[in-house]
Amino acid sequence: MFDPVLLRTFVAVADTSSFTRAAELLGISQPTVSQQVRKLETAAGRVLVSRDTRAVQLTDNGDAMLGFARAILAAHDEAAAYFVGSAMRGRLRFGAADDLALTHLPQVLRDFRQLYPQINLELTVGQSGYIARRLAAGQLDLVYVKQDPGNTEGRTVRRERLVWIAHRSLRLEPDATVPLIVYQAPSYSRDAAIRALEETGRTWRITCNVREVNGALAALRAGIGIAVFPRLLIPDDLVEITGTFELPRLGEVDFALLSNPRSSREPVDALANAIHAAAR
Repeated sequence: MFDPVLLRTFVAVADTSSFTRAAELLGISQPTVSQQVRKLETAAGRVLVSRDTRAVQLTDNGDAMLGFARAILAAHDEAAAYFVGSAMRGRLRFGAADDLALTHLPQVLRDFRQLYPQINLELTVGQSGYIARRLAAGQLDLVYVKQDPGNTEGRTVRRERLVWIAHRSLRLEPDATVPLIVYQAPSYSRDAAIRALEETGRTWRITCNVREVNGALAALRAGIGIAVFPRLLIPDDLVEITGTFELPRLGEVDFALLSNPRSSREPVDALANAIHAAAR
């Protein structure tokens, strides 16, 4: 009954309280804005906008139409996105480092599955090294992993500083042996922790050796040691301790997307672009 073009123009007028600013926002002329609002009023059989020389205000019917317009446009946009995206079909084998699930990634994957329901998304989660090896073996199409900032392979999504973290209850004397919670080797954060401590002559011992991020978090919350995490991934109940206990500074790490050159580009690029956009 109501043309989405007219509804968008009406919403722009309501949001800006001006026919002129609405025209600038929409990239059309002011007379066109006025004409489209009049067409919407004709379709509704009601006056929606009160016009005078000082301001543009919505009538009571205009306020009601604004709520309907927003709901109609949201449904229209959702339907358009669904049917445009649904044309893409096939299988996408995606791998991710388990600790990156602490970021925006789960929401990105939910949105991707809704937008592209005809793509069979297969998820593999593990340490970055394991995921990268699966990609190299042709068993995955796209992976999201942590890697050295000097590595030029793939597409860098963001760069994060590595920090020491622990439970706030942890106490450690400045010259005490550092109790480490680490991933099993090979592990980027494990190597970074040991290298930094040895370069400064600090003694260390491994108090917990884990396979995945939940194990590391459980050990940290139990207060049995400290770990190295990207600063972005620190949970709310744990704290950064880089500036305490005389611990050495750490380097940085890249969150990167690597893809299989033999895989279908369309679904790979669609998910890669979604992850990159969400990280901005």
